[in-house]
Amino acid sequence: MLNDRTKIKALLATRIIDSQVIVKGWVRTFRSNRFIALNDGSTGTNLQVVVDFEKLEPALLKRIATGAALSIEGRLVASPGKGQDVELHARTLEVLGDCDPEQYPLQPKKHSLEFLREKAYLRFRTNTFGAIFRIRHQLAFAIHQFFHEKGFIYLHTPVITASDAEGAGEMFRVTTLDLDQVPKTADGAVDYQQDFFGRPTNLTVSGQLEGELGALALSEIYTFGPTFRAENSNTARHLAEFWMIEPEMAFYDLEDDINLAEEMLKYLIAYLLDHCAADLGILEARLLEEEKQKPEKDRSPLPLTEKLKACLEQPFQRITYTEAIDILLQSPAHKKKKFKFPVAWGTDLQSEHERYLVERHFMKPVVLTDYPKEIKAFYMRENDDGKTVRAMDILLPGIGEIIGGSQREERYERLLQRMQDMKLPTQEMYWYLDTRRFGSCPHAGFGLGFERMMLFVTGMTNIRDVIPFPRTPRSAEF
Repeated sequence: MLNDRTKIKALLATRIIDSQVIVKGWVRTFRSNRFIALNDGSTGTNLQVVVDFEKLEPALLKRIATGAALSIEGRLVASPGKGQDVELHARTLEVLGDCDPEQYPLQPKKHSLEFLREKAYLRFRTNTFGAIFRIRHQLAFAIHQFFHEKGFIYLHTPVITASDAEGAGEMFRVTTLDLDQVPKTADGAVDYQQDFFGRPTNLTVSGQLEGELGALALSEIYTFGPTFRAENSNTARHLAEFWMIEPEMAFYDLEDDINLAEEMLKYLIAYLLDHCAADLGILEARLLEEEKQKPEKDRSPLPLTEKLKACLEQPFQRITYTEAIDILLQSPAHKKKKFKFPVAWGTDLQSEHERYLVERHFMKPVVLTDYPKEIKAFYMRENDDGKTVRAMDILLPGIGEIIGGSQREERYERLLQRMQDMKLPTQEMYWYLDTRRFGSCPHAGFGLGFERMMLFVTGMTNIRDVIPFPRTPRSAEF
């Protein structure tokens, strides 16, 4: 049987001495023709396997190399050596998959993250990426658990859409038309009547608009799915394909929205601290080693787990956008012209401004509210001052903005006017406007970028390192 095995994580947790077990995994190292470090991905800790090389056929011995897949049956015993409590004394050993040590890219040494991005199909086998993707699994599970416990309904919103939720226009077109012979109308435009859907369609940038339709019948829903943006950006913060969590809640105002978002972030952080201590430890050790190479002024003030715990210890600081601008204008960084981007009321805050507020001024997470309406989306509820909208962003240390949300504009005439002012296709979006005509109510929601959250909880600095197969401009490998 292929599944008559015990996972290494379970084996190390139970430590049933003198038990006969079967383990299967990949060789991390093989030294002295006697000691195999075996790992099956269930944990970052290797199992030491002791083999009697005198009993092994020379041909079999040569096949035990880094990267090879093995099945080993033996007896679990207390280890007399340092570094492990137990070890497995092999009785039988079978090579399930050979690995040529001269061609295998992942030799038992430290590899740079840049090198591992080029070998993304193999990087799961390293300690760092094993830890990252076990944490990614736990984080996704915790998100579903949080909303399930609160009675939310998980709604699957479409990946293919005919609307642009953000109005940004940076979308991937979906078509079945023959691009070598694109059909044209009499006036020379693309004839989308001949396309699969009979109209232009794109990959979604957000499930929010459809999520609102669900919330206005089911009260509280959330989406969790892939989203796409055709932004030609090759920075460490951008992906063309990423995942979003977007709850939408009927009968919520902006304060309710903020309270839920803060509660969710703290729940997720606490969950990972409880369930991923070993993997967080692997990443923290890597980060501490990296910090030693940096000038002292550039080093992180807190180790990874302490940074996470600090977010749980106090309420997030809540201020308005206008108050934030005043703080930035009075800051030494602004007065000494250390900001790269200008600070002025009416401009969108850049990452350097957000991180200044979080890391240097308040030294804790910050919630910004009431942004100028000109820099926010059409669906946000306008405040009585006529200049700002009921928007909110949550900023975390090392990341900047991680959540963006708002109270939605529930008033039909106000929403219609705003869409007309922004020259949005009101006829095509009749379904969205109709929800404001048929039993509208105050409602709110927000979006959490899953990979942004992964950056925060793992301490990684490049977003390509927290998604299994990153999609970026001119890169869609594996």
